[in-house]
Amino acid sequence: MQLSPAELDALRLSLVVAARSVLFSLPFAVIIAWLLTRGRFAGRWLLDAFVHLPLVLPPVAIGYVLLLVFGNHGPIGGWLHNNFGIQLAFTTAGAALATAVMAFPLMVRSIRLSLENVDPGLEAAARTLGARPVDRFFTITLPLMLPGVLAGAVTAFAAGLGEFGAVITFAANVPGVTRTIPLALYTAIQSPGGDDQALRLAVMSFVLGLIGLLLAEMLARRARSLVGR
Repeated sequence: MQLSPAELDALRLSLVVAARSVLFSLPFAVIIAWLLTRGRFAGRWLLDAFVHLPLVLPPVAIGYVLLLVFGNHGPIGGWLHNNFGIQLAFTTAGAALATAVMAFPLMVRSIRLSLENVDPGLEAAARTLGARPVDRFFTITLPLMLPGVLAGAVTAFAAGLGEFGAVITFAANVPGVTRTIPLALYTAIQSPGGDDQALRLAVMSFVLGLIGLLLAEMLARRARSLVGR
């Protein structure tokens, strides 16, 4: 299957956007998962609901909210643009931000499930031996929840490759800047004579998603076997 330069560019952008979204949001996903699992504070249910909103809201609505907040005239986007010259809307970074927001609940859920299987008694034993909270987290909790972290990161990456609604609303469909595979597929479908290109892009998207899911399962199993030793 011979890909055109535009299709290769869409593939490159998809990989870059998905990778940047995971790298940006993974530390926050670990923190939020820990708070939702081990934290005891008022309003935890509200934080839980807020984190999982992207799973139930239309992606276009998420993209519109991002545009209102992070656009050049938004409270955060305007401040970044006026003080640092940083623009998020209609940029590759904006596409990564929109993708990160949509994939964030997937990471949190995976990490949270893994964390729930970590025996708190191990952390309590380390505490009695004088280990500080940070030491307990990095030497006991994080290694034991590693399967969930890896599975969540790869699953979010695979999901990010297929994000459409939030990206096109917040970052638009700019060739070479924000036109990822889903947006390129949409463009091909809307273009006369674009059926062949649309088929190639659809096959590419299917293959990448399947590889991502298989890789997530493989890494999770490998991490579980290492932790169990």
